[in-house]
Amino acid sequence: MSPFAVRAVEPAVLAALRVTDDAGRPCVPYAAPEGGEPLRCCLRRARAGERIALVSYAPLRRWAAGAGAVPGAYDEVGPVFVHAEECGGPEPAAPGTYPFARPGVLRAVRRYDADGRITGGRLVELPEVPAEGFERALAEAFEDPAVALVHVRAVEHGCFLFEVRRP
Repeated sequence: MSPFAVRAVEPAVLAALRVTDDAGRPCVPYAAPEGGEPLRCCLRRARAGERIALVSYAPLRRWAAGAGAVPGAYDEVGPVFVHAEECGGPEPAAPGTYPFARPGVLRAVRRYDADGRITGGRLVELPEVPAEGFERALAEAFEDPAVALVHVRAVEHGCFLFEVRRP
């Protein structure tokens, strides 16, 4: 079992994003044509025909509001896929697994301090056992006591995939 707490987008935040996203645009649901979109609400890929939406999301802004931090210029807004309606969130992950992981894929592991400032990052190419790559990168990130949270991002599109915190 992972010593790290992988987090999907919070249900209350999802409810708001399903009305108006973090860029001020209305949510526009549609049926996933073929499936495969990485859903940040339940941390799995969409199935063909599921009702989903692509919304703008500011993960650091949302965390900072609850933590009393002011991330300043590090506050980014980017696209994420979510279910168009409430989905129940992620199912319990199998031990030793991480969302959207497969051998050879590249992930950016970006570290933030308690003020919401970037304190470093690392490019990770996931090995044959993807969890091993994540475990090494996250252990390295959280060795620094100043690291409050980590964002895992897709390199090919740069978008936010999930957040990781200390358990």
